[in-house]
Formats: sequence, C-alpha cells, structure tokens
Amino acid sequence: MTESALNSNRPERFQDEFDRLLQTISKLSENSDSELAWPAEAWNAITQAGILGWNIPREFGGTDLNSVEMTYGYIRLAEACLTTTFILTQFNAACQRINWSQDQELKWSVFQELAAGEKFATVGISHLTTSRQHLSKPTVTAEKINEGWKLDGFVPWVTGAVKADYIITGGVCEDRTQILALVQTDHAGVAPQPPIEMLSMTGSQTGAVKLDQVIVPEQYLIAGPVENVMKRPDGQGGAGSLTTSALALGVARRAIAKLGEEADRRPDLMEIYRPFRAECDGICTEMFETLQAGTLNGGFSEKIRGQSNSLVLRASQALLAAVKGAGFVKGHPAERAIREAMFFLVWSCPQPVVHANMKEFACVLD
Repeated sequence: MTESALNSNRPERFQDEFDRLLQTISKLSENSDSELAWPAEAWNAITQAGILGWNIPREFGGTDLNSVEMTYGYIRLAEACLTTTFILTQFNAACQRINWSQDQELKWSVFQELAAGEKFATVGISHLTTSRQHLSKPTVTAEKINEGWKLDGFVPWVTGAVKADYIITGGVCEDRTQILALVQTDHAGVAPQPPIEMLSMTGSQTGAVKLDQVIVPEQYLIAGPVENVMKRPDGQGGAGSLTTSALALGVARRAIAKLGEEADRRPDLMEIYRPFRAECDGICTEMFETLQAGTLNGGFSEKIRGQSNSLVLRASQALLAAVKGAGFVKGHPAERAIREAMFFLVWSCPQPVVHANMKEFACVLD
C-alpha cells in the first residue's frame, strides 16, 4: 500500500515527531523477545510523546483526540508494534470509562497521574459484556455496603494486570443490574494472577485478577447500578467502535509493506501485492470518509471489522507463502504477522464477524 491513502487523511497534529516515534517503536519491536516482555521502552517513548493524553479531556491535562485522529494514530502505531498499541487501547478504554464518573475531583486527580505516565490504568470488563456470560453465577458479584461496594470474584481478562495501579471493572448485583468502578490494585483483596502465555503479544501481560471481598469506596463508583452498565451513560451506545479494525489494518499494512519489498525483488509477486494494497487503501478510505461525515453506526463498524479481519488474515498468509521457509522461522516478520492476525478472531469480535470469517475459511458464498 502506498502512503497516499492514509496520508490524505493524516491529521495535522501527526507530524515528523510522530514519524520518529513510530520508527523508534518499530525498531524496538523487531527484537524476538519483545513479545514476551512488557514493552517498557516503547511505553516510555509514547509517554514522553504525550500519547497517554489521547483519550483524556483537555481540562484534565489530556489532548482529547477526535475519532479521525484516534483511528489514524491506532493504525500507524499498530503497524509499528501491535503489543504496545493494544496496551494503549486498554489504557484509553480505562480513561474513557473514568470520564463517565460524575466526580470531578476524582477525575482530576486520576487523570493527572495517568496523563503524566505516573500511574497505569487498564480495564477488566469483558465479563460484563461477552466473556463467560453463559455461566449461571456472575463471574464477579457486587454488593452495596455501608462503606460503598463489595466486589467478589474473578476478572478473566485484564491487560497489564500486574502493572496496573487502577483497574476499571465491575460486578453484577443480586437483582442482575451491574456496576462499574475504579479499583485500586494496592487495596486489600486485589490479587493479579500470573500473566497468560498467548499465541502472540504475551508482553501485554494479560491475565486474570482475583477480587476477594474488595471494598470500593462510593466515590470510586463510575456507573450503575443499571442494566448493561457498559452502554454509554448518554444513551448513545451501540454505534460500534473502529479501534479493533484500526489495529487489524495496522498489522495488515505491515504485512503488505513486507510483501511489497519482496515484490520489488520478484516482479511476479506484483500481481499479488497490488490487489492487497488497493484493498487496504479502499478500507482505510471508507473508514475515514465515514468518520469525517459523522455517520458511524454499528452496522458499518461490523462490516469494516469483517473486511479488516479478512484482510489481515489473508495478507499475513500471503507474506508467509511469498518468503517461503524463511518466514516459518520464529521471529521472522511473516511468522509474527501470522500469529498477530489470529488475535483479531478472538478480540472483541462480534459473532456475525466470526461467522463471516469462518464462512470465508470454508469457501461458503452468500
């Protein structure tokens, strides 16, 4: 893919300094051990660049990027390093939910620490939306007490759990309503479990967190108790998000660029490379046109997610086929791309998208 499609939507704030940051992060990610260890150097680099303020309101020390800027930034960062960018999405998700709080003093104190990189926040919310919803007993229970709320249970997926100072999580009340709260990890009863070794991005230090009768003071309640607490409090939930698609496109762009390098040496690959480049170009263009028009909705997000998933899966496999045996060796860009592409089949992937991907695997045509 040429730079023209993404550059035509390059926000003004993303200038040469951002390009230098991308080069730094990309270089750090080339180390074969980078996927196993927490990306401390890359995280420090984005902290110094002010990127931790992307999803923090300006009045609390952030930069509060709009949707076009955020999507562009995620695509480019994921192209450089998916692990670091995935951690950033979870940090930003925490910032988004903290901003739901009506407690201005809480937001001021927490956002100041987060924007400066002094503390790290993440989310553990999948059990409130998709993960383990089939279980008869809630994974985490919430009980109102005099001191505030008591959370008890097991939060299954928390990125950076062992690194976090704050975890935005929640539980289910006896009447099946839900709450969302800010949990401080140094409080009694909060026990992050050892990180899970995953197919890719083990360095994100994703693991479970045990909550053993954890007391959450009332001022740390973010939302609830209500049904479906993860819906936006302003009632505008359901529009969908392009975050996962943006990261998939970043990984796809990296694979396609590598395929282009191969095609420069082997002209017979041009007929493979060019359609991939054009497809990625088209998806990016449609995304930005929709964001700029303000017409994003759940149906569009789902469609783009399906296209992005399909592209990153096919592009990474095409790269492996092009580089042959060299790409099957641990640490090769093709091997890395293959494993990273698999992530998008399981990360916040709507069932219709999963089904569409599986139909494509089975060559089932509509």
